[in-house]
Amino acid sequence: MNICLFCSSNELPEKYTHPATRLADQLAAGGHQLVYGGSSHGLMGRMARVMQAGGARVTGVTLSVYSASIHRGVDELIMAKTLGERKAAMLERSDVILVLVGGIGTLDELTELIELKRQWHHDKQIIVLNTDGFYDGFRMQLERIANENMLRAGENTHLAIRSLDEFVTFVESPNEAILLLGNVTTMAPR
Repeated sequence: MNICLFCSSNELPEKYTHPATRLADQLAAGGHQLVYGGSSHGLMGRMARVMQAGGARVTGVTLSVYSASIHRGVDELIMAKTLGERKAAMLERSDVILVLVGGIGTLDELTELIELKRQWHHDKQIIVLNTDGFYDGFRMQLERIANENMLRAGENTHLAIRSLDEFVTFVESPNEAILLLGNVTTMAPR
């Protein structure tokens, strides 16, 4: 499968990089490919290098403004004109979305993909690796949104409320993420 990855391009502590490295090893060993933001820095760069070392094909989708940090060793490099175009290209080329720890950019990407799914623009599984409880607060906010009846099927308020689990799955370990990916491959398309 083509795994769309959203995560930090900053250097992070070992408590975040170690699980990411384990996950990248497992993804590459499973024959998965990577579609990501194209950076050579932080978790982005680590995931790309580890997966390539394991034999995975890596596609970077980036902007010219980030040219100083582009990972030059990717198998394919796509230059987008805007952040919106970048996210759309990554979504289009992927089978599943994987989110690791990251900052405001990662939150922007994650919330947009959840909203696009809510609006029926895609039906790809979104998996969030909640390393060291990093996304606990975000998950609580999403659960409140769902519990307050604000997750409807698109803007059609007469349609049923959808559960949070239909949009995003939070996992606590790389192994859980890998198990979910196994389920994705056996799911029938809608």
